Amino acid sequence: MRSGSRRRPQLPLGALNTATRIGLVYMASSTLMEAEMYAMATPAATVHTSRVTLPSVTVEGIDAMMRSPELRTATELVAQAPLDVLVFGGTSASFLHGTAWDRMLIGHLEQWSGLTGRCTTTSTASIAALTAVGAGTISLVTPYRQEVIDRATRFFGENGHPVVASVGLGITSDHELAEVPLERVYDLACETDTDEASAVFISCTNFASVGAIAALEAELGKPVISAVQASFWYALQVAGAHAARPGFGSLLDTRLGSER
Repeated sequence: MRSGSRRRPQLPLGALNTATRIGLVYMASSTLMEAEMYAMATPAATVHTSRVTLPSVTVEGIDAMMRSPELRTATELVAQAPLDVLVFGGTSASFLHGTAWDRMLIGHLEQWSGLTGRCTTTSTASIAALTAVGAGTISLVTPYRQEVIDRATRFFGENGHPVVASVGLGITSDHELAEVPLERVYDLACETDTDEASAVFISCTNFASVGAIAALEAELGKPVISAVQASFWYALQVAGAHAARPGFGSLLDTRLGSER
């Protein structure tokens, strides 16, 4: 058949080579963040990952990861791709030593990647997300041990989101974080939430969350933000892209700067 008379069918995934490219620096032992981001994404966004070793989900283990030369290497490697935005996908790792630490990390990411003004962290994204939905006080749902919850409480408090209730599962193994069933996370959020909280925040990027957000918002009648959801949403905001599927919470219908 001559090309002039051929009718090309609609081809799937044709947007991939022009998609918004989200770079992700993520823990080597973690498994859930990429899968949850792809679940929320249309083919107009792709995720490209580099990894760093996390010895344990403790203050000592997280701190060791963040001070390792692997972090710079991982950033430089993923930035070899033509990225539109770069996310450091660790919640506790970016809030570990407070707001100044988080901002310093973003500065390092920009320096190592060359993506000035286009780098962020899960913690920065989470604050932006909470602000975008008009949240004040929060209930904090985590898989962490208490020492890490205390760091989270300080970080969110100093950024305008006092923690009025919190829960942790005391998990220190990254593999075990990803094994907590989504149903358990849903139950934890319902059990932890209080009337004092204006929103619920589910922390940790290796802790199942996005599949429960819409159901939790319907049940609790308030915004529910998760670390993975916030990271994906904020990456799209930074890139100026519209590439989110519906059904994963009210945040994804909110634009940066359009607080309710």
